[in-house]
Amino acid sequence: MNTPAFPPLRLSWTIWGLGAVFYLIAFYQRVAPGVITTELMSDFGLTATALGNLSAFYFYSYVAMQVPTGLLADHWGPRQLLTVGAAVAGLGTLMFGMAPDAWWANAGRLLVGGSVAVAFVSMLKLAGHWLPPRQYALASGMALFCGIIGAVFAGVPLRLLVNAFGWRPVMITSAVVTFAVAIGIWWLVRDDPSDKGYASHAQSHLNKAATTESRVLAGIKEIFRYRNTWLLYLIPGAVVGSITTFAGLWGVPFLATHYGMEKTTAAAICSALLISWAIGGPVFGWLSDHLGYRKPLYALGCVFLLAGWSMIVLIPNLSVSLLVSLLIIVGFASGNMIIGFAFAKESVPSRLSGTISGVTNMGVMMGPMILQPAVGWMLDRAWQGETINDVRVYNLEAYRNGFILMLAWLALALVLVLLTRETHCRQTA
Repeated sequence: MNTPAFPPLRLSWTIWGLGAVFYLIAFYQRVAPGVITTELMSDFGLTATALGNLSAFYFYSYVAMQVPTGLLADHWGPRQLLTVGAAVAGLGTLMFGMAPDAWWANAGRLLVGGSVAVAFVSMLKLAGHWLPPRQYALASGMALFCGIIGAVFAGVPLRLLVNAFGWRPVMITSAVVTFAVAIGIWWLVRDDPSDKGYASHAQSHLNKAATTESRVLAGIKEIFRYRNTWLLYLIPGAVVGSITTFAGLWGVPFLATHYGMEKTTAAAICSALLISWAIGGPVFGWLSDHLGYRKPLYALGCVFLLAGWSMIVLIPNLSVSLLVSLLIIVGFASGNMIIGFAFAKESVPSRLSGTISGVTNMGVMMGPMILQPAVGWMLDRAWQGETINDVRVYNLEAYRNGFILMLAWLALALVLVLLTRETHCRQTA
């Protein structure tokens, strides 16, 4: 009897790539409010706090779904999760685009966030089965790259489309595209290479028997017996929270108000920040795999982030060239967060890979979930009463007070990285 061969890399990356398309949509939805802040505040009569909450409704359900998503990925496999997730995301996007008031808009964002939450963990699960182990961190970095391409579409292209057609028709069209992706995933994606007659790279096929016999809470309790789990849960929220709070919500109004930029220009700069993040993810993932270390690169990225964001927030009236350079640097350094997924996966037994991925991604999304409304609350506290077309305008001191929360979390993250235990890119037994 012949032993089945591993799947060809072209097929493996294609299967993984279909999940990446959905993750691209997830990132697009994540940062889309950042370039339509004026329209949303005007249409729904929102304050900065209310706008922060509208954007954060995506993250409320996203975070809540992370642990269930990891466990469902172990139970059911990524194909079903990705298909159902994309279909529900299309429905939520349609609800958001047609919302008559803030309540329905919040409900649409909540539905979108909870549904796209399955994308990243499912992609990691596909990578664990379809790709060689040494390409796992690279796949994590490429996932971030694909996601940020979606965020770039939510920058200048979205701003131009909104200028031409209005934000509601654009969102409704986005819903139609998402429904089409759901159909494509169900048609082509398979959970494991064995479903197509190939050998699997996973140590066990979906671990269905093991996960069925274990209780949900028991699995979560087990991963938190490992010190790295706690640390790697708290660290990435600072990295992702900072970049998505700026590029995904408050960066465009900040640049437009205090550097006199057109919204399209400000959106382009935020897109440059996100593109550098997209490049940084695969680079950090590849370097970490190549060098055989997780902790040093993770810590180095945090050092650059704390220094770069401190200059952007605390030094007023930077030259545009220096400002853009700093944003590109912090964007690239933010790619260090991708190391955390491989780091966390290696810190627990492989049978818990889906659960630890969900918990780690929940930590990632805690950042924007907390920081976006918190920065909005700080803005409203410092508001001086100025409005333009019934939309509040916030001064530089107000933005500085809000963004200082990012710096505090980044400083804590750096300390926590230094307390982690290095895995040397080897799986815990």
